[in-house]
Amino acid sequence: ARSVLQGEGFSVSFSDREVTAWGGLALLKQMLDSMGFREAGAGWGLPEPGSNRGYAPLQLIEQFIVSIWCGACRFVHAETVRMDGTLVRRGRQATRPRGHKAIMRLFGRFDMLTNERVQAEACRWLFSKISALRQVTLDVGSTVVTRNGEQEGATRGYNPNRHGRASHHPLLAFVAEARMVANFWLGRAVHSANNILQLLESTLHHLGDKIVGLPRADSGFFDETVLSFLEDKGIAYIVAARLTQPLQR
Repeated sequence: ARSVLQGEGFSVSFSDREVTAWGGLALLKQMLDSMGFREAGAGWGLPEPGSNRGYAPLQLIEQFIVSIWCGACRFVHAETVRMDGTLVRRGRQATRPRGHKAIMRLFGRFDMLTNERVQAEACRWLFSKISALRQVTLDVGSTVVTRNGEQEGATRGYNPNRHGRASHHPLLAFVAEARMVANFWLGRAVHSANNILQLLESTLHHLGDKIVGLPRADSGFFDETVLSFLEDKGIAYIVAARLTQPLQR
């Protein structure tokens, strides 16, 4: 490096070293390596490409994670990682990152059963790494996301903010102590006790050997089927009641 400008307490220089705006990703690499991410991901049964020229699914998953850490909120933003030469040479990728359409094709090979299987494997592996956390508080809830286009699965249903608009009805579960996502389903904007019950069963499976000490839920989970399910398992719970007219009286 050679200094070209100096002042009181500072200097401006040029360097031949490779630099990138995403230098903090070295911490992400160290974390994933110490957790054994690649070794674990190899056993999740990710959908394989349909041809011999297809890209390894785990490579695309890693590229997707790195893109999100770089601030990507659309698939096309993955090109930011692909075009950063320093990141490509010194980052996790053994080969050059692929175009964002390769990531889209990978996710296009997922069906509902594959979604649940891979998500369950990933969650159980992740929570197994947190050995200090044995008993958890599980926060579950539902919300409504308004859709303005023609997104797949969006339907007209309950929407308190924009009546009559197509919406999705995500169901979410979080571990309060670690502030980690335990499960999430992107469903239709209609209430279904069966969907909620399946979400709870799936979430308990995702947590592996963790003990759910207390589930807390919003009024979307106030259903006799759900409450009976928790009571049969001997789990104490806090669920907000729906403000029906008899209850208000």
